[in-house]
Amino acid sequence: MNTDAINVGIIGVHPEKGWATAGHIPALRQLGQFRLSAISHHRLDIAKAASAKFGAEHAFDSSEALVTHPDVDLVVVAVKVTRHKELVLNALTAGKAVFCEWPLGMTLQDAVELRDLAMAKRVTTSIGLQTRSAPAFAYLRDLVTEGFAGDVLSASMIGSGILWGATLPEAFTYTLDRTNGAAMHNVPFGHSIDGLLHALDTRFESVAGTLVQRRSEICIEETGVMMPLPVPDQLLVTGRLANGAAITSHFRGGLSLGTNFHVEVNGTKGDLIITSPVGYVGIGGFTVRGARRGETLHELSVPARYGADRFEEGPSQAVAVGYERLATDIRSGTRLSPTFGDAVDLHRLIDALERSEGAPRDIGYDVHWR
Repeated sequence: MNTDAINVGIIGVHPEKGWATAGHIPALRQLGQFRLSAISHHRLDIAKAASAKFGAEHAFDSSEALVTHPDVDLVVVAVKVTRHKELVLNALTAGKAVFCEWPLGMTLQDAVELRDLAMAKRVTTSIGLQTRSAPAFAYLRDLVTEGFAGDVLSASMIGSGILWGATLPEAFTYTLDRTNGAAMHNVPFGHSIDGLLHALDTRFESVAGTLVQRRSEICIEETGVMMPLPVPDQLLVTGRLANGAAITSHFRGGLSLGTNFHVEVNGTKGDLIITSPVGYVGIGGFTVRGARRGETLHELSVPARYGADRFEEGPSQAVAVGYERLATDIRSGTRLSPTFGDAVDLHRLIDALERSEGAPRDIGYDVHWR
C-alpha cells in the first residue's frame, strides 16, 4: 500500500465562494491522506488568490495544465455540470484518478461515455454522491442491515429543492435550462434518492414519475427580475425496489413552512425516520429516530464513529468521510466510494423518470461494469 499523500488538483476554485471552497477544501484539510497541490480558475488572479489562501503549491488559469501536471494524482471537478464532460474527459485522457461532482454529465449518454473511458483507462473514479457518507445515512444503512426494522416493507421520502421556488440566486439561472441536466429532479432529488437507496442496499426494479411545472415564473433575488420557470418544481415518484419493497417520494421547489426533509423506513419489526429542517440531504442537520414494535418513537444518537469523531459538523463533513473512503480505494484498490458506474445507474433512474409520464418504467441498468 502506498502511504504517500495523494496530490489533489481542484478545477474551479474561488477564494470566497463556491462548493469547492465550502465543501471540498475544508474536507481535504482534515485528512492527512491528501495534499492540496494545485488549483485552477479561468482567471489566473483568482486562482493565485485561492492558492495563497488555501496553501496550494500551483495555480493555473487552464484546466489542461492542471490535469497534466506531474504533481496532481487526483483531479477534482467542482464546476457547473455543463463543463463536467469536457473536464473529466481531459483528466481521464491524462490517466488521472477523478472525483467529479454529481451529476456526472448533462445526459445519460455523457455519463456512459465517461464511465466507459474510465474503465478502459483503468483509473479510480468517484462521483460526488456524498449523502452515502453522511453520518445519519451511514447509520441508517447499518440499522437496516442489522435488522432494526426487520424486513423492509416500504420507504417514503419528502424533500424540498430549496431552489426552484419563489426566488432563485442569479448564479443558479443555468438550472432553468432543462438541457443542462441540473434541475431539481437531477440534483437535490438525485442526491437524496441515492442516499436512501444506498441505506436500503438496493435499487429500483421499476419506477413511475410525474414531473409537474406548477410555477410559471421565478424572481431573481439580486435584481428582482421575473424569469420564466420552464423546469419542474414538483416531482412525484413511486416504484418497486429490487428487494420487493415499495417506495414513494415527493420533492417540491423552494422550502416548506412544514416538513422540508423526511425519510421513513417501515419494516416488519419497526420503523426508522430521518428528518432535517433544510430541504434535502446536501445540507445536513439530521435527526434519526426509530422504534421497534412495542416501543415509543425516540431519537437514536448517531455514534461518533460515523464521522463526528473525526470531522467537524457542517457541509464538509460527509465530503470528508467520502474522501477518506476514496483514499482507501486509490491506495488499496477497494470500492468504498461511489464510482462512475454508480453515477450511470442514477442517471438511468432519472432518465426513466423523465420518460415515464406517470407510467411504470423498467430502469434497464447495465451490469457489465460491476
